[in-house]
Amino acid sequence: MTSTNGTATGVRDLVGVGFGPANLALAVALEEHEGPPLDALFLEKRPRLAWHPGMLLEDATMQVSFLKDLATLRNPRSAFSFLSYLHDRGRLVDFINHKEFFPSRVEFHDYLDWAAGHVAHRVRYDTAAVAVRPVTEAQTVVAFDVVTREADGGERTERARNIVLGTGLVPRMPEGVARSERVWHSEELLPRIEELTGPPPTSFAVVGAGQSAAEVAAHLHSRFPDSRIDALLPSYGYSPSDDSPFANRVFDPEAVDHFYDAVPAVRERFYEQHGNTNYAVVDLDLINELYRRSYQESVRGTRRLHFWPMCRVEGADSGPDGVRLRVNRLLEDRSTELDAGIAVFATGYHPMDAASLLGPAAELCKRDSVGRLRVSREYRVETSADVTAGIYLQGGIEHTHGISASLLSNIAVRAGEIVTSLAAGVRQTP
Repeated sequence: MTSTNGTATGVRDLVGVGFGPANLALAVALEEHEGPPLDALFLEKRPRLAWHPGMLLEDATMQVSFLKDLATLRNPRSAFSFLSYLHDRGRLVDFINHKEFFPSRVEFHDYLDWAAGHVAHRVRYDTAAVAVRPVTEAQTVVAFDVVTREADGGERTERARNIVLGTGLVPRMPEGVARSERVWHSEELLPRIEELTGPPPTSFAVVGAGQSAAEVAAHLHSRFPDSRIDALLPSYGYSPSDDSPFANRVFDPEAVDHFYDAVPAVRERFYEQHGNTNYAVVDLDLINELYRRSYQESVRGTRRLHFWPMCRVEGADSGPDGVRLRVNRLLEDRSTELDAGIAVFATGYHPMDAASLLGPAAELCKRDSVGRLRVSREYRVETSADVTAGIYLQGGIEHTHGISASLLSNIAVRAGEIVTSLAAGVRQTP
């Protein structure tokens, strides 16, 4: 389909940028599509699929049921389901006896890797998409050229009638704080720990109050038994996630319809009422475990785990032996400093920024009153009338499709809806 000198020699139905769980689910849906086959290629800058590898902690479990895998909610008979994976690995009966709806994160990552292996013919790894250029015929944008940089430094071009962007989330750091050898984001935790040499740090600071922050604090507390752990919380304490049955319905496929069809005021209320199902909340069992550890240390009189409620980190100065954090203690309305060997910021992620990758193609996209991309229910960006080529988004659409837009909960159903839309568009192409 392409020549090595960067000139497109054919047109694909689809080029997907990024190959995390969302576009993996799309590749699976394409494999199971019952209509005429769609010619699709996915581009991934990493050498293989990697889903938050820095947080594959040994005891960390999923926050969603194993049934919300790459395919089951779309096709319960799928050969790409988590149950099919267990059967192939020889663990199906053992998993049933385990009586667990929430597998370990390590096991689920192995499932994703297993599924990626079955669709490897649709993926080109070690390939970074660096530009998207509209292709015009008769004053109509009929395709996009996706320019890539290969592992050897060379460039290629893939031409497609449709592109799907699924590059994932971008780690967020507080304003005024930059990553360094002593300042990490939680996404890089395990590789950074493995790079440590010499005696272990005598202290760690963990910033944040969500699930990742609590997991990091617990992991460091266990892994470094002689180190002090300071947990700096923007709230008074960790708050439990609401995973009750009715609250969990905000992640149902039909909830996407309800959110999409709602007026802006109702969408805002949606987040106000149900943000505690996902944002800055922690599993109750983990909260109880951290409290238990803290209490037992107070009984023994050997405190290593310390909690700083209602704090905001306003700066971090790294040195050869550690980092000094500038901390605003909101309850006392005063600033102080905290020295730590390593500071880990579990401060969340920004949504995918589609416009930055689209470049000139972003000018073809329609926007709402506050400048966000307008997106159809089928996840296709609304474009000007002189554009027949499609731009689909797998991320960065929380403002149109709700809380589950960046989560695993709906990736199977969403992938099926995108394939349906793609197939309809291909049938209409002369």
